[in-house]
Amino acid sequence: MRERDLVGRQGLFVAEGEVVVRVLARSPLARPQSLLLAQKRVAALGDVIAALPGETPVYAASQAVMDAVVGFPIHRGILALGRRTAEPAPEDLLAGLADEALVLVLSGIANHDNMGGLFRNAAAFGVDAVILDRACCDPLYRKAIRVSVGAALLKPFARLGPEQDLLQLLEGQGFEPLALSPSGAAILAETPRAKRAAVVLGAEGPGLSKALLDRAKTVRIPMADGFDSLNVAVTAGVVLHHLAFAARRES
Repeated sequence: MRERDLVGRQGLFVAEGEVVVRVLARSPLARPQSLLLAQKRVAALGDVIAALPGETPVYAASQAVMDAVVGFPIHRGILALGRRTAEPAPEDLLAGLADEALVLVLSGIANHDNMGGLFRNAAAFGVDAVILDRACCDPLYRKAIRVSVGAALLKPFARLGPEQDLLQLLEGQGFEPLALSPSGAAILAETPRAKRAAVVLGAEGPGLSKALLDRAKTVRIPMADGFDSLNVAVTAGVVLHHLAFAARRES
């Protein structure tokens, strides 16, 4: 269960809990390699097990044995080992999207809870793809997948190369980057949505770099006097809801 034990092992990851394992079983981006279930949970996953390819191992164990294998009491009693498919290049992922598309771009998101919440918002508000810079944590880390309620297994994502320029990439593919900042020049509620829009978010605290903000269209969410901070996943939810629904109705 220690994620570091999977590093470098051919794209393997751990999925935990019934909801997430059900999503993994139908994911277009990954596939289950094996299941480990507490005996009391086998019946609940009967339909998933029946739909797996015949060569996929399914192991059942007592709760005590499963706890010993995992290393701590795992009350959910449902685990899967998954394998991700090859990750696309970001330019190929963006080029393959429709003429009207909404993309979430993340910079420096190192907290797995936030990463999971961001992917959950991306799924809820119809984001077509997620682009990560190289400082972001892995969306397929076990906790990130769980917090995303499996959305990290459904939303296609790609990671920037070491020398790729984020804004150049987005603009080259016809996307208007909207960089969120408490000091943004435009107010979100007054910001129309371009046909191809990219919401760019940085980590809580440092936010986006000044160099990026100087080159992008900056947007802010007005707040009560004396407060200018939102959790990054909450920010994403507010912005994506506006672009997915309110801005579209106005156009």
